Amino acid sequence: MPRGKSIAFTRIRAEVLRLVALIPEGRFTTYGSIAIHMNIMARHVAFVLARLTDEESAALPWHRVVAADARISPNMDPALARRQRRLLRAEGLRMDARGFIQDADAHFHHVGVRRNIRWSEAGPPDHLPD
Repeated sequence: MPRGKSIAFTRIRAEVLRLVALIPEGRFTTYGSIAIHMNIMARHVAFVLARLTDEESAALPWHRVVAADARISPNMDPALARRQRRLLRAEGLRMDARGFIQDADAHFHHVGVRRNIRWSEAGPPDHLPD
């Protein structure tokens, strides 16, 4: 383990990388979506992705993770932002001049299990089957 890195951080980093690897081509998610799934802060996800090695950057679809408003992060290095835009466009995503992904709802990737629970008007059932 590298000096100064906790076991907890090492686990968080591994899970962020695992989740990013699962984002399908032509889809995107947000730092916050990954963070909510992991119960961490979005800045932690950004921290991990900002420090990818060249090998990890080449192997992972890091470019499929964007800011909460479905745009390329305005805080990103301009050269890296251009690269992200180019990679997203190559996968069929369209962006406006400010970096906002167009038709974002159709291309959003939900991280983790997506639960669509609908209760009846009376509320949740009294007993769920085993």
